[in-house]
Amino acid sequence: MDDTIAADDKDWTWVLQRVCPECGADVRSFPINEIGAMVRANSAEWVAILGLPVEALRRRTRPDRWSPLEYACHVRDVYELYDQRLSLMLTEDGPSYPNWDQDVTAVEQDYARADPAAVARDLRDRAHELASRFELVSGDDWERTGHRSDGATFTIETFARYLIHDPIHHLWDVRSQLPTTVGPT
Repeated sequence: MDDTIAADDKDWTWVLQRVCPECGADVRSFPINEIGAMVRANSAEWVAILGLPVEALRRRTRPDRWSPLEYACHVRDVYELYDQRLSLMLTEDGPSYPNWDQDVTAVEQDYARADPAAVARDLRDRAHELASRFELVSGDDWERTGHRSDGATFTIETFARYLIHDPIHHLWDVRSQLPTTVGPT
């Protein structure tokens, strides 16, 4: 299997201003103090998907989309990366984050051949770590800032809203490619 997917070079920060026309998420409407609970709930949905037959998890239904397993690996890594970035935002003034190339990571970490049970365990653990860190944020800390390498600046609040779209959107991606008889309800 060719592990490469055309790079997603879109600037997804627009989700902070409007509803996502694909997955329907309106991150502006999410209660900010519930982000931790949302991360945990999202991870439970991913863990359920990772319990599907391995053939369904490894199948790419389109050449421009990852398989459900590859998306799950990506979400696991997003949770870990965002936990690191949130930690920086809480402990440093205006930190900058190094660039992360998700497509290179997918190939280097061999997402396509990962063990679904290990991914489920790690995804759940990373989600719970990130959720716990978000649950520590209160008051003026929501206004602390951080800067992405492309120049985008986030407060912890906009960072949280931007983050939560990613795993929600990828659940939509995966559900749209799973046979209706196999996908979660």
